[in-house]
Amino acid sequence: MQKKYLADQSLGRALFTMTWPMLFGAVALMSFQLVDSVFISMLGMQPLAALGFTLPLQQLLIGVQIGIGIASTALISRALGANDPERAKHMGGLVVIAGCCVSLLLCAVIWLLRIPLLSALGASPELLPFTESYWLPWLTSAWLGAFLYFANSISRANGDTRLPGFMMVITSLINMLLDPLFIFTFGWGLPGAAYATVVACIIGSAIMYSRILKHQWLDFDPVKLATGPALREIFNTSAPAMLSQLMPGSASLLATRLVAGFGGSAIAAWTLGSRLELFSIVIVLSLTMAIPPMVGRLLGSQQLERVHTLVMIAVRFVIGLQIVIGLFWMASRWLIAPALAPDAQTELYLMSYMLWVPISYAALGVCMLMVSVCNALGMPMRAVLISTLRLFVCYLPALWLGALLADMSGLYIGVLVGNLAAGLLSWQLYRHGLRKLKQP
Repeated sequence: MQKKYLADQSLGRALFTMTWPMLFGAVALMSFQLVDSVFISMLGMQPLAALGFTLPLQQLLIGVQIGIGIASTALISRALGANDPERAKHMGGLVVIAGCCVSLLLCAVIWLLRIPLLSALGASPELLPFTESYWLPWLTSAWLGAFLYFANSISRANGDTRLPGFMMVITSLINMLLDPLFIFTFGWGLPGAAYATVVACIIGSAIMYSRILKHQWLDFDPVKLATGPALREIFNTSAPAMLSQLMPGSASLLATRLVAGFGGSAIAAWTLGSRLELFSIVIVLSLTMAIPPMVGRLLGSQQLERVHTLVMIAVRFVIGLQIVIGLFWMASRWLIAPALAPDAQTELYLMSYMLWVPISYAALGVCMLMVSVCNALGMPMRAVLISTLRLFVCYLPALWLGALLADMSGLYIGVLVGNLAAGLLSWQLYRHGLRKLKQP
């Protein structure tokens, strides 16, 4: 009889082993994004505000690639858990082909509709020259980032988180080194930040795909893998996951439109706050990348009790760590906000953000974990439900009501309340779904 996956191993130790390489990679990734924002803020408030209008659309693009990546991780890990490595290899090849085509189509649509999108987001006329010059290189970097992300997903699904974690560090360092060169030395300004990302993603993709092919984790032969049924399986898995990942981008579009009503300084502070949020939840992001292959293999080998034990370890860790991080940002806001903000008004908005929002990252982290776990457990519609309730029942109504009652400070309090409600709700929905899976 085949030995069950992780049957004789400590789940906490196994989770740490899978997570720490992704942590270093994710820290590097978030660091370069924060450094990007700092360099761009040196160009002035308007370029920083222009960058802010790309964030919701970037979340939409990332949502698509994460949805497809979730499908590849789930399908490949389940095939490996069922001892079918040949199917896993060909499924990986099909995911890369389909994912790159979908991402390219979406980037093209955004480019063609860029002016209506900017107008809908509330971009003022003086910001349009900055956004117009930035969007083509930015969309190019987004597509190349998706190409690299699919390689990372295949590597993680095969149990190797060190390789993608290492490459995330390398590409982020390349990006950070090229940023000042392209932005200031070459005089490319805001587009220079995107060109730095393009170069970093090309180098990272070349290394990742050469290693994946060497390990024979990637192939595609329509004779060995029926394309039609396999595409339907990818679609059935990725469409709900993609929908749950696209919802944050959709909510971010609405939130950005709401913040834009308070002026350019509010958008600039919201952009910096968003970067701080990404940096703060970096360990959560690492866990959401590391835990699905483990859950998928445990599910494939019928070990549901150990799935819940694994999830409990992750949740307790996330809550404790994120509370500490939130308290740190709250206490250090007097030093950090003046260092990041390009003007006094942006500094005031950022100070208020750091007072109210970071303490809610613990609940946000739980919600993110539950979405990831539900997708890995083959409950993608439950993951969609969690995302829907989090954003459109908890988050956006709280933002709108807070802004209505107390302007930007109220909006930040709304983020706090919305995240707390979403974390509690997501945990209850996960527990209910797990009980249904255990039923004979």
